[in-house]
Amino acid sequence: MTARKIIAVVGATGAQGGGLVRSILADTDGPFAVRAITRDTGSTAAKAKADAGAEVVAADIDDAASLRRAFDGAHGAYCVTFFWAHFSPEKEIAEAHAMAGAARDAGVRHVVWSTLEDSRRWIPLDDKRMPTLMGRYKVPHFDAKGEGDQAFRDSGVPTTFLLTSFYWDNLIHFGMGPKRGADGKLAFVLPMGDRKLPGIAAEDIGRCAHGIFRRGTELTGRTVGIAGQHLTGAEMAAMLSEALGEEVRHDPVTPAVFRSFGFPGADDLGNMFQFNQDFSDEFCAARSVEFSHSLNPALQTFDSWLKENATRIPPG
Repeated sequence: MTARKIIAVVGATGAQGGGLVRSILADTDGPFAVRAITRDTGSTAAKAKADAGAEVVAADIDDAASLRRAFDGAHGAYCVTFFWAHFSPEKEIAEAHAMAGAARDAGVRHVVWSTLEDSRRWIPLDDKRMPTLMGRYKVPHFDAKGEGDQAFRDSGVPTTFLLTSFYWDNLIHFGMGPKRGADGKLAFVLPMGDRKLPGIAAEDIGRCAHGIFRRGTELTGRTVGIAGQHLTGAEMAAMLSEALGEEVRHDPVTPAVFRSFGFPGADDLGNMFQFNQDFSDEFCAARSVEFSHSLNPALQTFDSWLKENATRIPPG
């Protein structure tokens, strides 16, 4: 029997990496084994991965030497960064370089790098339509990943650049679900006007990444995008109304108003929504639902995701 090829997964206890770990483990007749990389192998989540059949290995994304050891012997690696843990684009860029270098030194044959567009290609720093943040970014958590692409290109490691989409899970974990206003009614704030936003279930990102690894060299060197559905805020609000059993109205505040909300990262997210709105056609075109479904036949729509997750959205 041919030995299974190891896929090393950074962030194995997180949203994207966790989905990939579960997808590989569920594919019992597939060609891959999974190595779950985490900082804390003693955590409840890490122990659950080990109990499910994953090899669990300790490494820190900020420690290139530990990453090199964790990647050793792996055929593939899933690489992702964690902007919202520290809000530092410079740290994210450094982490991209660490992962790319570790993959190169370990002889990894295929990296899937979870990335996003560098918005500065569309909106230069001197463009007054949108405030410049931290002195050199328009959308820091996008721009850092986009800038990090070059580290993987320079490494020479065969890489698939995976453009992800807005997590519908943000409605559960990121405080972006409907909120009850002074009038007692629920409102869903999405500063996109009437433009469509590509969205996806976080679990499906990992499943799509698994599909990319299964295609071998077909997608190396390419940038591909994934989404479960492209929806307007009004369309999402209508589906939320059905799932929650009460009316949810769409509140299409402007990106400037969203930036003024003042919570950590509000300016970054306000700029993100403005970028997504102003370049919605291009943003959606880069994320084909049909292609995503070809990678992951179990791809969820927003409606099907809500059927499973509506009760987990915190009450407004």
